[in-house]
Amino acid sequence: MSPLLLFSFVIGYFLVLLVVARITGKGSDNHSFFIGNKNSNWMLVAFGMVGTSLSGVTFVSVPGAVAKDGFAYFQITIGYLLGYLAISYVLLPLYYKLNLTSIYNYLGTRLGFLSYKTGSSFFILSRTLGATARLYLVVNILQEAILNSFGIPFWATTLIILAMILLYTFEGGVKTIVYTDTLQTSCMLAGLVICVFYILQTLGLGFGESLDQMQSHGYTKIFFTDPNSSLFFVKQIVAGAFITLTMTGMDQEMMQKNISVKNLKDSQKNVMSMAVVLMLVILIFLFLGGLLYLYAEKLGITVNGDKIFPTIALEHMPPVVSVIFIIALISALFPSADGAITALTATFCIDMLGINRNENLTEARRKKIRQTVHLGFAALFLLFVMVFKWVNNPSMIGVILKIAAYTYGPLLGLFAFGMLTQKSVKDKFVPYVCVAAPLLCLLIETNQAKLFGSFEIGLLVLLINGSLTFLGLLLVSGKGLGKDNNAMQKS
Repeated sequence: MSPLLLFSFVIGYFLVLLVVARITGKGSDNHSFFIGNKNSNWMLVAFGMVGTSLSGVTFVSVPGAVAKDGFAYFQITIGYLLGYLAISYVLLPLYYKLNLTSIYNYLGTRLGFLSYKTGSSFFILSRTLGATARLYLVVNILQEAILNSFGIPFWATTLIILAMILLYTFEGGVKTIVYTDTLQTSCMLAGLVICVFYILQTLGLGFGESLDQMQSHGYTKIFFTDPNSSLFFVKQIVAGAFITLTMTGMDQEMMQKNISVKNLKDSQKNVMSMAVVLMLVILIFLFLGGLLYLYAEKLGITVNGDKIFPTIALEHMPPVVSVIFIIALISALFPSADGAITALTATFCIDMLGINRNENLTEARRKKIRQTVHLGFAALFLLFVMVFKWVNNPSMIGVILKIAAYTYGPLLGLFAFGMLTQKSVKDKFVPYVCVAAPLLCLLIETNQAKLFGSFEIGLLVLLINGSLTFLGLLLVSGKGLGKDNNAMQKS
């Protein structure tokens, strides 16, 4: 299909987003930018969060991994459900009780000011790395499919995409994102379903027949029972639970949407309904992965991994399906990138710069600071996307889960210590503990063959990381709860 025609659809889709942003962003202030005035509709938030949770990496990497790992990823998804239960009935009641704008304010009231800053810093690091990895994957596909034919360099493509995101998030923030995410999730899921039905029809297979063929190729295996394997179902389910608990429940981007809902009950309904829909959608993505490999076999092509879905959709399907794929891919890209930049802006402004704690700042000055930070994170995203382009890892979903394991581990340890113990900590030592834990994890994982033989740690690195942080905090703890920092609660 003509790259120019594809590009025109991309521009048209973006203009629709701008219109939505224009309508929803009217009268926005800092409060609506950060948490949507706590007036978001829970059903819209739940549906939009499906798109945010999936991202372009799920759209491309999950189907691409089926030939190698079968349906093993669904084991992690089962763990997701357990994690969402913990978020709904443990974390959300706490966040609503404290009326938080930044969830890391809890660490300040419970453990101390440096603990608060440390938690925020690890979120900024993790979300920056994770979001730019997701952004890189989709931008790279758009570059190869469309922009190379115009002679536009990769860095310019990335800059254009980031500029598009800035244009529709600059004013409205979370208030706008709740609506744009809903639109984008709808387009992404529509693209997924259309591609599934097209391949089934082209192969002349029904649902049951396609599963039989996938099974004969070894694609449909879900549960892996070798305890030494990184895909062992216990490891995957436990890891999935803690990945959700940290990457959603202790992540400002995800939780700022949840705490933008009117009340706790609606927020809990939002999380649990989203969890069920997410499980179903991921199962469809895995099914699509099996279909893609069956289709590739029929066509006689050997492409695999992250490249199989883009290659087949853009080169071996009718033009209309190619357009649907591109729109769906962009719809998967924007929710993960726009929400990340908005959440990072909120965290940096509230937690690092303390603009809500500084009573001398006018609302106009706060807005100016927030906009400057917003632009700064866009520039940082451009830098990190270029780094990922240089590294060029073949499977980004593995990279993202690894980043999460190392950077969310300290957050898991901090929140667990605050909620499961009645001890105070020597706040000045907390940053050292949180840096030491992932470094020890890296040492353990690098030498796991010597330490554990054939046993593979896999995604349990996250749990080990959190446990080491927890133990480190115990070593620098004392008796009794620390004094609440009332000034912190204002943020």
